Amino acid sequence: MATTPRRALLAMGLAAAVALPLALATAAAAATVAWVQMTGSAAEVRLVTAAAACPAIRVDGAPRPTLQRAGPGEAFPNRVCVAGLRPGDRRILVDGLALRAPRPRPERLVILGDSGCRLKGGFVQNCRDPGGWPFARIAALAAARRPDLVIHVGDYYYRETPCPAGNAGCAGSPYGDRWATWKAELFDPAAPLLAAAPWVFARGNHEDCKRGAGGWFRQLDAAPAVKTCPAEGDTFAVDLGGPTLFVVDSNDTDDLLAPSDKVARFAARLTFVKPGPGGAWIITHRPVWNSSRLGDLVADGLVNATERAAVRDRDLTGVGLILSGHVHNFTSVSFGADRPPQLVVGTGGDTLDLGDAPPPAAGTARVDGLPAEIFTMGRFGYFVFDRRGEDWVGHFYDTRDRTAAVCLLHRRALACHAPKS
Repeated sequence: MATTPRRALLAMGLAAAVALPLALATAAAAATVAWVQMTGSAAEVRLVTAAAACPAIRVDGAPRPTLQRAGPGEAFPNRVCVAGLRPGDRRILVDGLALRAPRPRPERLVILGDSGCRLKGGFVQNCRDPGGWPFARIAALAAARRPDLVIHVGDYYYRETPCPAGNAGCAGSPYGDRWATWKAELFDPAAPLLAAAPWVFARGNHEDCKRGAGGWFRQLDAAPAVKTCPAEGDTFAVDLGGPTLFVVDSNDTDDLLAPSDKVARFAARLTFVKPGPGGAWIITHRPVWNSSRLGDLVADGLVNATERAAVRDRDLTGVGLILSGHVHNFTSVSFGADRPPQLVVGTGGDTLDLGDAPPPAAGTARVDGLPAEIFTMGRFGYFVFDRRGEDWVGHFYDTRDRTAAVCLLHRRALACHAPKS
């Protein structure tokens, strides 16, 4: 099969980031949004439709029925439908939209997170400005890289309160945990990337039971049935043909404290992490370890006391990497053979953390009692991880699609640096 040149894909993606493309307009008119996501049991097609019943999709030219996951209600006046995929399924069509089927052994991963546009009281982003909220551009650029799998490390929903009167940057924006908001936050801007590859979705703290849990459990949670609050996500596994990803819910862990009940709950979710011969990666929204910086100096950045307490006496020798977001920067923390490295990619579009502006900072510091090599920077963008034998080579790309960092994961050692000029 002939492949579309990357330049053409990039041009199409950038056009999508600037204006709603014809394909999206057609999908909007049909009120159908669709994607492929990985769950603990299998890959499945999910779609959101305003139709009176769940429609059939086409897989390899044959019709396949979908089953209702959630029906319409006041906040979500549509239905969510699901169809399971089988090994060997290749061509997926949903209402004329082509979706990418899973590969048994993905070679290229796109990783990003913390992608929504912040509207909360006095904290306001320019959601209508691609420079103020670049998620659509980031998604289009990432789609043009033709990933085999997309990993979103959580925090999709940020529009909690109305746009302030007279603010042209967010005028007319929807808000609140309802379909119009989720469509604006995720499904519209991410459309090219949703079609480009299957996704793994992690739950962020913005999808907790005080904020966006309704839309999360209805649309993205991996469990077969829709949960209602109070509820936590089940730990589930996605086999990459080595390693195996374990997605662990950390929406309710405490950043500053380690209350015994929360430590016990998070530790219980970790009991399902069982590394096989190919090892394991943990995906959890809040990082276990992180770094803070003061200018060019780096230090231990305590992000989540609950998680640190939960892993302190746990055997993590089979875990090769922990992937997270929550902190709105790009950071790697590597302990060599002593602990799994931590990678933070909270750069998908929400406001960057103060003090993390370029250029990057790098150095050695003690993190949670052990020496660690640290690289950190504030930059909007996305991360691409390519399999190279037993290693993974990573590139962080900014909103101009320029390489801003290069990484190598060799066994349990993660080394990131700025590109050499």
